[in-house]
Amino acid sequence: MQILDGKKISNQIKEEIAVEVAEMKERGEKVPHLAAVLVGNDGASLTYVGSKVRSCKKIGFESTLVHLPEETTEEELLAHVQRLNADDAIDGYIVQLPLPKHIDEQKVLMAVYPDKDVDGFHPTNFGKMALDMESFIPATPFGIMELLRRNKVETAGKHAVVIGRSHIVGRPMSILMSQKGEAANCTVTLTHSRTKDIKSLTLQADIIISALGVPNFLKADMVKDGAVIIDVGITRVPDETKERGYYITGDVDFENVSKKASFITPVPGGVGPMTIAMLLKNTLLARERHRSRK
Repeated sequence: MQILDGKKISNQIKEEIAVEVAEMKERGEKVPHLAAVLVGNDGASLTYVGSKVRSCKKIGFESTLVHLPEETTEEELLAHVQRLNADDAIDGYIVQLPLPKHIDEQKVLMAVYPDKDVDGFHPTNFGKMALDMESFIPATPFGIMELLRRNKVETAGKHAVVIGRSHIVGRPMSILMSQKGEAANCTVTLTHSRTKDIKSLTLQADIIISALGVPNFLKADMVKDGAVIIDVGITRVPDETKERGYYITGDVDFENVSKKASFITPVPGGVGPMTIAMLLKNTLLARERHRSRK
């Protein structure tokens, strides 16, 4: 069994980007600039955005954090989005999800200029991705593909089962794994909450990508020997014995499933760090595309 170490690979990617940024500075060129919009004080969102800002600083990116109060109206948020769309200094930006319940997430995401949508959530980017056209791939699926590529995991002709059909992970993963190219060429089965007898499908799978958000959902008796396991789930489970008052776990019963897997991602330290690394990669791509159009 081999651990797919997302922390190690993400650091390699950040180092590669940092070299490119240093070369830009030597040439006197503008370095990439990533902005993040955060509404409210959700703990997980604050942690995630803070990590993005620190990563930008580490590799030499410019970064801007727009932190708005919980009571910000939809109209006010959309005005901030339009300002970021119009700001030539900003190469790409994200609107951190989830948004407060009084704001229509879809409406806000639709307002993001596709060429600055480094999260890859806009329908224009999603559609281009589905058609094998140049686009911004959502950061988590992008990170999973890179994790498979850099670890030389064999995927061609394999049966991949994706658990979860969200637009952020499950749906794009099913498309990317079925496409032509490296770390792809799979036969893909997309499963979800209405799928009957998921176990019968996961037992057939050479590769399982679980993005359900249900702690320890995938048990050892649901996995065949030698399967590749990608755990996208990340859940805070309350635990008063822990200093933080919770512990983090994934969708996979790691202790038991790891004994049968050929490759497996840990939680934390697997897919999570890759998401941030690929967001930075998308921002670098955005900067290159903006320059090519001038």
